[in-house]
Amino acid sequence: MIYRIVLILSLYRLSLCQEGRIEKIQKCETRCSKGLQCKSKLHHYFAQCRSQPTSLRAIVTFQNVSLSTVMKCEGRQNCSLHLQAHTALQLSEHIHGFSICILTAGMIFNQCRLVTFPKSTMQTWEGLQVEVQDDFSRVWPSQDVHVTLKTYPSYCGVTWSSTYHVPECSSNDLRSNIPECITGRLAYTVDSKRKKLEVSVSDMLENKDYQLRLCQKGQFTCRDTGENTMIKKDDVSKNATLHYSTPLPCLCIEGWSAMSDAPRVQVCPFKDRLEELWSGITYDPMEATLSWEPVCPVAAVISLCQKRGDNGCEDLEGSLQILNREKITFSGVDPHAQLCMKFTTDSGSWIQCPFADGNFQAWDLSVEQREGQQQLVVTSRVKSPLSLYVCVTTGTSNCSPVHSFHVHVEKSVSLNLTVNLCQPNTCLQVKRLHVKYGTTILHCHPECLVQDDARGHATSMAESHMALQGYWELTLVVISAAALISVVTMAASLRHILTVYWRIRKGQDGVCLSKQHTEPPHTAGHVSLGLQYHEIPVPDTPQFKNSEKANLLK
Repeated sequence: MIYRIVLILSLYRLSLCQEGRIEKIQKCETRCSKGLQCKSKLHHYFAQCRSQPTSLRAIVTFQNVSLSTVMKCEGRQNCSLHLQAHTALQLSEHIHGFSICILTAGMIFNQCRLVTFPKSTMQTWEGLQVEVQDDFSRVWPSQDVHVTLKTYPSYCGVTWSSTYHVPECSSNDLRSNIPECITGRLAYTVDSKRKKLEVSVSDMLENKDYQLRLCQKGQFTCRDTGENTMIKKDDVSKNATLHYSTPLPCLCIEGWSAMSDAPRVQVCPFKDRLEELWSGITYDPMEATLSWEPVCPVAAVISLCQKRGDNGCEDLEGSLQILNREKITFSGVDPHAQLCMKFTTDSGSWIQCPFADGNFQAWDLSVEQREGQQQLVVTSRVKSPLSLYVCVTTGTSNCSPVHSFHVHVEKSVSLNLTVNLCQPNTCLQVKRLHVKYGTTILHCHPECLVQDDARGHATSMAESHMALQGYWELTLVVISAAALISVVTMAASLRHILTVYWRIRKGQDGVCLSKQHTEPPHTAGHVSLGLQYHEIPVPDTPQFKNSEKANLLK
């Protein structure tokens, strides 16, 4: 019968526990089996234990022991917690009762209660098992309680002990009824434009004022931001306004009753705004160090990467760091617009490029046309060697090197290029040497590409027109030269023929031309060639011979 009662009570308490409810009692008392009277009182007996009698060695004195928490209430929001102990005890002539002792953190001595049975009933119940339940021992939420049962008088080795954990304030029953657990409930609305939080409080401790503040939640504490207010217990609306500057994920609203050691409740309106954490990257140009310090605790992996247009950010080798301390530092960093910091959490990845505005860029290069010659102009704020490669791009992002050279730059250097960077797929690959973390820049001279794209059709037409014009100019020159040579040749031949003709004529007629007859007579059948005739020398004279030599030379 006793076992059945204990089992029923255990099942009842288990069902309450599963529902998150605490059993309520009207008063604290000690109860024994029906028909058996018992009483309890505080006990401070520190006597040494006695030797165990032979008759007790074969008996299990304490059986079916169970521990639970019950709630005693004296009004709304005014309840207390008590440890309820159940046990089945076999009575004998040597056992007149037993003690229940508890010990918690901070206690120097055990707190004990002694349960005894009247002597008048001992003979009737001797050798039988009785059930005893006691709930006088006061406990508090979240306590770990060490419980010990001993016989009275105390016999060495006849004890039972265990550790019990009192429910925490997360239990709904405790949050509504135990003053040490009543934190109030917070609700809020966010006004992002005005950067303020409208907070309302419900279920707060009725006879106490209520404190509200904004704080940044850390690993162990919540650091005050200076924004706080108080809601008076007589305030009907139970509303307040709090202002903030940055919507950090660790920025929380904290509330508690205005009393010492009051429990606190926190809600964090921006807990999912992780993107707000990745600002505050700093760079020291003297030490060439890039660092970042989180303003909120966060589990993240940080690395450096090179921005590749819209195709993401390629991690730099050896730059991976796990955030297990307050500050992340990268030494030996070459500041460049494409150098970025990548933050990775369970929620995703974020990329921040601290040099994107170009304020700290250590070096730069450009390609210029000067007097028909391409020149590479390299400028640098620091004394640093650069590695340059002329390369040809393929279908992928790879660039096969063709020529390579190193340049030491102090302020500015101009180099004549023997390779035309305006040719298709021809680029210049540049990287700073003697740094641990640097970017590899591919400079494909977009000015040439833009001009080619904008003038592609016009350039081809202009080239065709220039080629055609050159062809006609060359043709006209060749034809003009040929005509001139033909005229000169014909004139020389005609002159020679006329000279021979006049020599024959002179030999036949014996006529000697005088100076007055300088032109041949125009007879029918002769055609004028539009040539000017000159004086013809007489054969066998020095003048004639000289004229013949001249004609032969021509």
